[in-house]
Order: sequence, then C-alpha cells, then structure tokens
Amino acid sequence: MSTAVSIPLWSMILCYLLLLIPLGISWYLRIGIVQRLLWAVVRMTGQLAAVGMALIYVFRWDNTWVNIGWIVVAVGFATYSAIQNTELNYRQFFIPIFAALFLSAASILLFFNGPLLNLSNIFSAQYLIIIGGMLLGNALKGIIIGIADFYKAIHQNQNRYLYHLAAGAGQMEALIPFFRDALKASLNPSVASMATMGIVFLPGMMTGQIIGGSSPDTAIRYQLAIMITIFVCITLSVTLTILFSVRQSFDEFGNLKEEVFR
Repeated sequence: MSTAVSIPLWSMILCYLLLLIPLGISWYLRIGIVQRLLWAVVRMTGQLAAVGMALIYVFRWDNTWVNIGWIVVAVGFATYSAIQNTELNYRQFFIPIFAALFLSAASILLFFNGPLLNLSNIFSAQYLIIIGGMLLGNALKGIIIGIADFYKAIHQNQNRYLYHLAAGAGQMEALIPFFRDALKASLNPSVASMATMGIVFLPGMMTGQIIGGSSPDTAIRYQLAIMITIFVCITLSVTLTILFSVRQSFDEFGNLKEEVFR
C-alpha cells in the first residue's frame, strides 16, 4: 500500500472555505456561535501548527525525559481545560484532576506500550505522545461530563443527600447514587461510539493508519486496542477525580463547601 498523499496549501485553503457553510447557517439562524467558531478555528490552526513544528524536533530527539515532560505538560493543559469547561473552582480541583488524569493516562500508556505492543522503548515519542494525546483527549471529555454532573447533582439535590446522611448512611454511601449517575453520563458517549463503530462510521485512528499505508488488519487491531484502553482510561480518570476531590469538597459535617463552585 502507498503512503498518504500530501495535502498542498491551496487544498487546505479550499478546506477552510467549507467553513462558510456552517458560518452562513449560524449567522442566518442567529445561533450566536460565529465569533466563537472563528476563534476556535484560529486557535486550532495555531496550536496544531505549533505542535506539528515541535513534534518534528521531539521525534528527532526522542529523549525519554523530553517525552515524559510533554505528557506532564499535556496533562496540565487538559486539567485546566476540564475546569474551564465547568463551573468548578480552579484552586479546589486542579490537583485532584491533574493527579487523576496523570495516574490514569500513565498506567494505561505503560500497559499499551509495554505488554500490549512489546516496544523495546516504552517511552518512544512516536507512541508515548500520540497514544497519550488520544487517551488524554478522551479522558478530558469524560471528566468534564462526569465531574460537572456529580457536583451539580449534589448541589441541586442537597436535601436528598443530607437525608441519607441523617438516616445513618456514611458519606460515600450517600454519594454513591450521584457517583453512579455521573460515571454513567461520562461513559455513555464512548459506549455508543463502540457499539456503532465499523457500521455507522470508521474511526479516525483506523482510517489514518490505512491512508498512511498500514494494512486494514493492523489498523483494525490498533483501533480495537485504543478504543478499549480509552474506555478504561475514561473510567479510571472520572472515578479517581471524584474520589480525590470528595475529601476537600465537603466540610467535617458532610456539607458541600460553597467554594466548590466559581
């Protein structure tokens, strides 16, 4: 199979012109996302261009400590983004989310590059950074949904939560129903994607590998492996985030602290 065809600059300009369709519809229907969409596209272009240039040198150096440092910085950005997209307090949640994301991504990455792929260098930039980015991106979505759902539900149903405490339940016992609903909400999109994958749509990693010249058999195995590990990473990261944040989000009487929300 041949390698991927390069996309010239003029073709990319044509691709950007496609955005005139959603921009026109948004403007006509007064959806109110035109400015946000334009800014998001500008940010995406700048960030990907910068990352692309940086990855050229990172892949060339392929230094273990540089690669690990990249993942740590990526976890930091993901943590900031997770809190930014919720109504939660930065100071209260940065460390719990950072720790949960780092532990989840690091453990799954070591498993993926070690026992699964049996790489001679499990810290290889080609795998550590690329697979790590996929895990973090999906875990980020899960955390945004899960942690926001968890604390909003408790805030909106404090009487239900306090009733369980007054009835003699321990704090974790009283929190389990909210925990269950938050985890379910964060995992539902991934479950739906896995259930329709291959029939409704062909996933990005698989199509990218096939276009890049890999055989469909290899691409399918990679896609199956990454989807399973992504699902496990989301489950771990949401669970750990809630567990790590609970201790400092409630006072000694079990009441939700006011500083939890911004």
